[in-house]
Amino acid sequence: MLKTDFKKTDKLFYSGKSGRFDILEISRMRFLRIDGAGDPKNVDYGRAVAALYALSYGLKFHGKPQGVDHVVPPLEGLWWADDIGAFISRDKDRWKWTMMIRQPDWVDGSALANVLKKTIEKTAKKKQAGPDEPTLHAVRLEDIEEGLVVQTLHIGPYDDEGPVLRDMHQRFIPENGLKERGLHHEIYLGDPRKVAPEKLKTILRQPVARA
Repeated sequence: MLKTDFKKTDKLFYSGKSGRFDILEISRMRFLRIDGAGDPKNVDYGRAVAALYALSYGLKFHGKPQGVDHVVPPLEGLWWADDIGAFISRDKDRWKWTMMIRQPDWVDGSALANVLKKTIEKTAKKKQAGPDEPTLHAVRLEDIEEGLVVQTLHIGPYDDEGPVLRDMHQRFIPENGLKERGLHHEIYLGDPRKVAPEKLKTILRQPVARA
């Protein structure tokens, strides 16, 4: 059975070099998505991420009997605020987010409904707390086609992203005849529970258009 790994098949979308900005064209992708707001350290954020992973792994194992398998991709997030300065200043209480995990194209509404039902039933039988049912129901399946983007690889703590984002938005984008559109996008290539903060790798991406 062939196992799909998006980080290998779409390597350019999940890689980069620290200190370098790349201009790429991102194709259509399918995601599980869930919305929220506020500091990523809050309870709602944790519940949202737990629900995404529960359903993503459920879909992975749902596909195996059908002869399809894939590596569950890294967590991704779209971030925004009424003022972009909230990101540079790291004023997290003003942040809004959509957390996402990419899915293979065979995943559809029927597959998600099947896995959602099984995940809720499985969670109810466990003694330990799992993703709560309302949060699981808040997860949706959607396609995104970002198109033209600027992206770079950030190595280090998440709170050190501010200068990189300032350089991207205030220098690189306008200097290259581009203008911002869409939402700031991050892809988390390292697990903060297992990787030291100074070694974390994060793709920072901004959709753009020709000015």
